[in-house]
Amino acid sequence: MRRAVALAGAAALAAGGLTATATAAQAAPDPSPRAAAERALDTHAAAVRGSARDAYQVYSSKKDAKGGVTRYTRTYDGLRVYGGDIVIRTRADGTYAGSSVGLAKPLSLNTTPAVGAAATARTATATFKGKLTSTGTPELFVDASSGTGRLSWETVVTGWQPDGQTPSRYHVITDARTGTVVGTYDEIENIAGTGNSIYSGQVAVESTTAATGFALVDPTRGNGTTCDLNNRTSGTCTTFTDADNTWGTGAPSDRASAAVDAHFGAAVTFDYFKNVHGRNGIFGDGRGVPSRVHYGNAYVNAFWDGAQMTYGDGSGNAKPLVALDVAGHEMSHGVTENVVPGGLTYSGESGGLNEATSDIFGSMVEFYADSTGDPGDYDIGEKIDINGNGTPLRYMYDPALDGDSHGCWSTSTRSVDVHYSSGVANHFFFDLAEGSGATAYGTSPVCGTADPVTGIGREKAAKIWFRALDSYFVSNTSYVNTTTPGNTARAYTLAAATDLYGLCGAEYRAVQAAWTAVNVAGTDENCSSTGNDFSVALSESSVAIAPGTSATVTLSTELTSGEAEPVTFTATGVPAGVTVTFEPSTVPAGESTTVTVTASDTAGSGSAQVTLKATTPSVSHAKALTVGVSSAPGCSGSVSPGLAILDNTTVDSDLVITGCGATPSATSIVDVQILHTYIGDLVVSLIAPDGTAYVLQSRSGGSADNIDKEFPLNLSSEAANGTWKLRVQDAANLDTGTLTSWSLTL
Repeated sequence: MRRAVALAGAAALAAGGLTATATAAQAAPDPSPRAAAERALDTHAAAVRGSARDAYQVYSSKKDAKGGVTRYTRTYDGLRVYGGDIVIRTRADGTYAGSSVGLAKPLSLNTTPAVGAAATARTATATFKGKLTSTGTPELFVDASSGTGRLSWETVVTGWQPDGQTPSRYHVITDARTGTVVGTYDEIENIAGTGNSIYSGQVAVESTTAATGFALVDPTRGNGTTCDLNNRTSGTCTTFTDADNTWGTGAPSDRASAAVDAHFGAAVTFDYFKNVHGRNGIFGDGRGVPSRVHYGNAYVNAFWDGAQMTYGDGSGNAKPLVALDVAGHEMSHGVTENVVPGGLTYSGESGGLNEATSDIFGSMVEFYADSTGDPGDYDIGEKIDINGNGTPLRYMYDPALDGDSHGCWSTSTRSVDVHYSSGVANHFFFDLAEGSGATAYGTSPVCGTADPVTGIGREKAAKIWFRALDSYFVSNTSYVNTTTPGNTARAYTLAAATDLYGLCGAEYRAVQAAWTAVNVAGTDENCSSTGNDFSVALSESSVAIAPGTSATVTLSTELTSGEAEPVTFTATGVPAGVTVTFEPSTVPAGESTTVTVTASDTAGSGSAQVTLKATTPSVSHAKALTVGVSSAPGCSGSVSPGLAILDNTTVDSDLVITGCGATPSATSIVDVQILHTYIGDLVVSLIAPDGTAYVLQSRSGGSADNIDKEFPLNLSSEAANGTWKLRVQDAANLDTGTLTSWSLTL
């Protein structure tokens, strides 16, 4: 989780109105993408799930023929929010075109930790497996990688992985209220003239003159260097030099041969991203990549550490891991983490997308090189023989062939290692590029009863994936997301296909078919009609409003076939206290309407999915809009009592609600944090002001530790104002605990 650095001079946007200050000298709107994004934030505040305690910092901003893309990071009460990053897209004329956001709802949490930094550091140290060098100072932050906020500590433990040679910058995430470890990941991402390379044959390499002849420094690609670590894991790395500018013999025994592969891999990867996708190198700023070869002793690995490439020599120091797709894979991690603030979160489905992005572009780099010694394919790491039996690490055309990877999405995909959850996106990409069934690269099955897929070619498939990464993905984008359905790889690749090749064209349909073929469904456009038909699109997939306020989104239509008929708009599933109106209520197919969502002063808090329906005499389409209503002022509260829970005792903690003018919601939330070593002893209840008891948990959970949970309750029959109590009863002997904090959102 590398720290995102805001662009020089970037102004923090005030979250209450999400506005940027303009000077009197600005007589006309600034046409730059950053200024357009700030104007868009000002008028589409609900889109980013902002709260009055948020602030935003520009991370990157760029413009192309389609318009502008500006990325922001977020802070909450001054704390970094991981998973709070957003993308604002604007059209070429500076108008708002849409956004990407990972939060399911605005943040609302207490930022005072119940567990201190010292105890957190001890926990992180105990979690590390390997040779410890140092434990950093824990950083308090808001972990929103799941879509909701959790006050957490992040501690970076530095050392060596259990193999003794792979460096480790191990991030340990702990809950700041309970001290429980909730996540870990390693920042070091790895696989588990003329030059004669080991794997790619004779290739051209760039060098510069040196005192002894020539040095492996590439002046045409940001002075990328290749050096020899002399089979050490640290110390001086000596840049390769040569008297006649002919490097290596192609045999691993010549130390320069591995250097040729590494130098060539860095050059081809740089050229691929620059010439195909318009990105100026791995870092986006023209800098070259340092490459270190002959790392460690018989080290069967290669890794990217955020700044450079490092390659081991493989088993017996006879099979250096410098193959072209390995180089492209690892350096593509560098692209991902420099495009998305902090990178795609390296766990679960977003981690699988992270790894798949590297597999995809590693393979595309191999094809781009067009080397007879290592021709392009969809096998990952086939040249390095890391398994010792001639098989590759992964098979993109049928990921399940390795025995571990998921080629079809299922609910278990989010809980497997990221190198295995990557298989779903790898399989999707192969089908999109080459098609399903028998191909020149292997036979690709479809999942279940999905229809066969006709490929659109590698070039188009890669452009769609890169645009989705560059303009749409945020740090917690996943395959399937029921809370924020727009924040998925399917939705974003379809948007990218629309940008590049048009809505409902052959490319768009192929993206739909390829995701369906790997069991990833979506609520995208129905492109199958040949009569009078149209498509619909929402500028936002969700809105967040407070009681007594409104928000607007644009529902646009586009004629896809036949003649334009009148489209009439309606809404269903609208929650109590909320109204949805359309202006105008009927338009010809091809035009747009403004959807206004209004919450009454007495609307209860909660979230609901509203269906916006667009109907013509011939056909009907619908879009889902998630409507979130926050608590009215005074309609929520939290306390941190720190009450001891002793054996066979009952404790009460009071929370007074005043000034709430709304009716409590049918989806009110009680958030409870209890430290306890045997939660099966506990009965936890909420007591309303009128004395009604709502049992939240009754001696369930057995020997599990701690309660850290949100309990939804229907409190719509209760009066909001008054004294609410959380009652905790310990009904057994031996185990005790503490009620650290609890909150109520009506």
